[in-house]
Amino acid sequence: MVGFGTYQMPRRITQQCVTDALEVGYRHIDTAQCYGNEHEVGLAVKASCLPREEVFVTTKLWGVRGYGDTMRSIENSLRTIGLDYIDLFLIHEPSGDFISQYQAMEDARQMGLLRSIGVANFMQENYLNLIAHCKVIPAVNQIETHVYRQQTAMHRLLQQHGTWHESWSPLACGQNGFFRDPVLQAIADCHGKTIAQVGLRWLLQQGIDVIPKTTHKQRMQENLDLFDFSLSDAEMQAIKGLDTGRSQFNWW
Repeated sequence: MVGFGTYQMPRRITQQCVTDALEVGYRHIDTAQCYGNEHEVGLAVKASCLPREEVFVTTKLWGVRGYGDTMRSIENSLRTIGLDYIDLFLIHEPSGDFISQYQAMEDARQMGLLRSIGVANFMQENYLNLIAHCKVIPAVNQIETHVYRQQTAMHRLLQQHGTWHESWSPLACGQNGFFRDPVLQAIADCHGKTIAQVGLRWLLQQGIDVIPKTTHKQRMQENLDLFDFSLSDAEMQAIKGLDTGRSQFNWW
């Protein structure tokens, strides 16, 4: 439910950051082909000496058109990351012939190269188009979700069809004054927690998993320390009032 994100993480520090994340207790690491750090993620996973089945690795497809180049791209990710299989493989965005891309992913899953498959940044129209043509319902849809873009309608739609809702940028990258928000600060003060912890807990209590990113080991630990408190119904409702319904990044 709480993964470690590596978006915009330079290759020169990725291996150490992922090593730190695994040391403090993360078992879900999220990367992508276009992040350019799959190799370093794989190095950290292998160097950790953790059993492979205890570490859940996500990566994402990028820059392909259809079936054939998707299969080649999957094989390239496996070589780059240096693992025998990928736990979760996502289409990073709905571009190109994503129906054929997904069919290739279904076949790679059948071959044992991918344990589970899904999508990212698929809003209603593209998501419904995909599930009308696929054999395997996407396990995950990773979409921008945080207190300022709560994705309530998409959450219901994903639940209806059996796809897990995963949040990218669960802390809104600090946009919109997130770390100074008076509503979040008041709730954080009541629980002796940080604003980040409140924002993450709010998502978790709705069954939305999160992949916060930080390069600081202390904050890695703080972002995991979410299971010794819960938000009241009144606090959940107060945070619902922060929704702007808009992307903070001019994205989708």
